[in-house]
Amino acid sequence: MNSRHLSRQIVMQTLYEWDFKKSTAKEIFKIANRNVKNFDESVDSKFIQYLLKGIIGKKKVIDKLIEKAAPEWPLDQIAGVDRNILRLGIYELLFQNPEEVPPKVAINEAIELAKAYGGQASGKFINGVMGTIYREMGEPMKED
Repeated sequence: MNSRHLSRQIVMQTLYEWDFKKSTAKEIFKIANRNVKNFDESVDSKFIQYLLKGIIGKKKVIDKLIEKAAPEWPLDQIAGVDRNILRLGIYELLFQNPEEVPPKVAINEAIELAKAYGGQASGKFINGVMGTIYREMGEPMKED
């Protein structure tokens, strides 16, 4: 398994637990460290920390984007797994260097996480929300 893919799984699991428990921003790193211990050395701990810091720092902006892209779904009514996959995916789509994480990779990774951890319709829901945001961005790197 790709180290970054596994790292994203850990980020999603960490975000889910953090969100479920309504923990503070500081506590997210304790949760992450505990989750990392369950895996071998192939996990990229620095990448995990980087993503979590970024997502926490941009959470309000990301949550507003989710609400705008899925207006029929209030944020608190979106399944916790889906909500946190979207937070991760949108962060990577909008705030990561597109040369490092191309938009198609950010979207695909989010969809794969949804298929693995979400409900039956999660993949389609994540694809719809991420696709809406991507189109609003002007579809950068579409031809790549």
